[in-house]
Amino acid sequence: MRLEILPVPGIGDVTEGDDLAVLIGTAAPWLRDGDVLVVTSKIVSKAEGRLVDVPADGPERLAARDEVLAAETARVVATRGPTRIVQTHHGFVMASAGIDASNVDKTRLVLLPVDPDASARALRAALRDRYRIDVAVIISDTMGRPWRNGLTDVALGVAGMAAIRDHRGEVDPYGNELQLTQMAVVDELAGAGELIKGKCDQVPVAVVRGYLPAPSPTVDGAGHAATRPAEDGVGAAALVRESDLDLFSLGTAEATAAGLRAGATLADGPGASPADPAAVDRAIAAVATVVAPGTTFTHVTDDEVRAGLAATVDGWPAGATGLVLGAAPTPVDQPDLVRFGADLHRLRIALAAEGVPSTLLPPPAGSIASACLAL
Repeated sequence: MRLEILPVPGIGDVTEGDDLAVLIGTAAPWLRDGDVLVVTSKIVSKAEGRLVDVPADGPERLAARDEVLAAETARVVATRGPTRIVQTHHGFVMASAGIDASNVDKTRLVLLPVDPDASARALRAALRDRYRIDVAVIISDTMGRPWRNGLTDVALGVAGMAAIRDHRGEVDPYGNELQLTQMAVVDELAGAGELIKGKCDQVPVAVVRGYLPAPSPTVDGAGHAATRPAEDGVGAAALVRESDLDLFSLGTAEATAAGLRAGATLADGPGASPADPAAVDRAIAAVATVVAPGTTFTHVTDDEVRAGLAATVDGWPAGATGLVLGAAPTPVDQPDLVRFGADLHRLRIALAAEGVPSTLLPPPAGSIASACLAL
C-alpha cells in the first residue's frame, strides 16, 4: 500500500451557512473516487452555526464558558484546577467538551457538531451529488490521551468507510489466531491528516489517497458504466466504548471519592457465591494496622465451627457462606464500643473492595465485645 497525504489549501474562513461541499470541491477539483477527506470539525461547526457569543475577556468570559461547558457535558470524568475532562453528549471523553476558542473571533466559542456522523454523511452526499465523486469523509478533532503527553487528531464522525478494521479471526504469519485486535483506522487517518493541516496554517482539510480502493464500477439499465458508492457505514459512533466495558470511567481522585461514597452507604447482604478465602484474608490484613490496638478479626474457615456460631447468632442469613468474627479488647467502655463499630465498618469496606459483600450481625450469645460478619 502506498499512501499520499495531500493538503487542500484555499478554503479560507468558513462562516455560518457556507456550503462545505462547494468550498472543498472548488479548492480541490483534483479529488477522485476512493479519496479520504479529513475535515477539521471546526469548519463543520462554523458552517452549521455551532458558535456561541461570550465576553471577550475577564471573569464574565470565564463564567460564560463554564455555563457553555456545563450544557455540553453529559458527565464529569475528572477535574484538576481549571481543567475539566468530561464526557460529551456524543459519548466522547475530552477536555472541556471540545469547546474551542482558537481560529475564531475572541467574542465567540466553537462547539462540536451536534452529530458528527450525520455531518460526515451530509458532506459526502453533497460531494457525490454535485461533483460525481465518491469519497469517504472523516470529521476530526484534537484530543489528548490517558497516560501520554501530547495531542493527536481523532475521528468524531465518519462516512463511507468502517471506523474499525477488525482483525479478529485472522491468522498471523506464526499461525496464531488474532483474538482482540481491532484497529481504529479512522483515528489513524485523522492523525495522518493532521500532519499537514496544522493549527496555524489555515488548511482545515487534508486528503488521504491510497488507503481505500476506488468503488467498483457497475452497469446501469442503459448499459452505461456507473460507480456504486460505498455504504456510509455506522460512523464513528462505533468508537465510543460502552459504559459497562469502560474500565477507566473516572479520574483517580474521582474514583476514590466515588469509592468513599459507596463505603459510606454500604449495603448489607452476603454474596451469591462462596467468599474467596484469600480475598477475605487480604481485607483483614488491609485494616490490621488501623484498627484499635487489641482488636482482632478472625476468618472462621472450619465449617463445623462456623455452623456452631451461626446457630447462636440471631438473624444469620440463609445464603451466607463465610464468617468473620471480630473481637474488641476487654474490658470495654462505651467509647471503645463506638470505635469497635467503626473498625467493623472499615473491614466491611475492605471486604467490599475485594468483591466480598457482608452483613453485620449481633455477637454470639454471652458476648458484648464481639460481632459477626456473615459473608
